[in-house]
Amino acid sequence: MPTEQGGFPIIYAYILIFFIFYFLVLRPQRSKQKEQKEMIKNLKKNDEVITTSGIHGTVALVKDKTVVLRVDDNVKIEFDKESILSIQKAKT
Repeated sequence: MPTEQGGFPIIYAYILIFFIFYFLVLRPQRSKQKEQKEMIKNLKKNDEVITTSGIHGTVALVKDKTVVLRVDDNVKIEFDKESILSIQKAKT
């Protein structure tokens, strides 16, 4: 007679897969989102930034939900703050 095994080993496998997924995917993604929010919160005038669409510019004005970038002489474009990908360097 074959012996039947309980369903516990498969449950342990699923739990193990979940923990691996959490530590390899979810946790790093959350920390990156936290860093992005902190970077957006600390935007200030004259920071050189890159947008998600690849536009390089200098922050001319920071508003509540948007930021105005100077991309060339006398050319300013207003973006959502969430569209700022990174800060290159801060001018002093």
